[in-house]
Amino acid sequence: MKILLLGKSGQLGWELQRALAPLGELVALDRRDQGGDLADSESVHARVMREAPQVIVNAAAYTAVDKAESEAGLAQQINAVAVSTLASAAAELGALLVHYSSDYVFDGSGDQPRDENASIAPLSVYGAGKAAAETAIQASRCQHLILRTSWVYAARGGNFAKTMLRLAAERDQLKVIADQIGAPTGADLLADLSAHMIRATLADPSLSGLYNAVAAGETSWHAYASHVIEWARARGHAIKVAPEQVLAIPTSDYPTPARRPLNSRLCTAKLQAAFGLRLPHWQQGVDRMLNEIL
Repeated sequence: MKILLLGKSGQLGWELQRALAPLGELVALDRRDQGGDLADSESVHARVMREAPQVIVNAAAYTAVDKAESEAGLAQQINAVAVSTLASAAAELGALLVHYSSDYVFDGSGDQPRDENASIAPLSVYGAGKAAAETAIQASRCQHLILRTSWVYAARGGNFAKTMLRLAAERDQLKVIADQIGAPTGADLLADLSAHMIRATLADPSLSGLYNAVAAGETSWHAYASHVIEWARARGHAIKVAPEQVLAIPTSDYPTPARRPLNSRLCTAKLQAAFGLRLPHWQQGVDRMLNEIL
């Protein structure tokens, strides 16, 4: 079996290279490789057709959420138009397309977890591109797995926890948003889920579809930051900020070009039932990442 992976150099792509390698021949590309730049749909299509893989895994994306507001054309090309091209190629080849979507397809209203049938209403250019990609994949009728996830982090590269630890070592006070709720989800978890789901879906095509894929539990950015800082403090790492000086603020106090959903809770019952999996609590993955980076 041949697997074509796009976006190999990103946080998720790096973990996918590890997780997908045992499944078959892996051809991994990033934007510097011929056919790996999603800004050029024609080149991507030509490379896919030349490789003729049985599985296409798209971990490439335009992820600069705020910058997307001023680069809407490029963000839409990478996050939606190129994905539609991949879906068409997958349908033509009879290949399985694996793609990653986002909690940003929702408007963030309410306080209950959304399932896969909930209505989408993105607040930002980034979210609109992710929503358009979901629609294009489903309309193509290709065999697919869309994993809708949230708050992705990895030990490799920059992430929220690393930023909080750096600031906590430098400052006497931190202000962190407390009214956005979601589940920090490790790229390693997503990669391992992907490998399991690919193998199962190739054996049983009826498993094809859209799935919410996030770690268990929920938290705010403020509680996430507090957990990370106290974990490091308890293990003797240099932390300057006092616990009571990690202040909770509302989203309205920290305006950004792109609006973020307040409620990013996603229900994963469908995934767990369909694939016989149990998703670990978000703290378990974050603690593992902290052990790796500190």
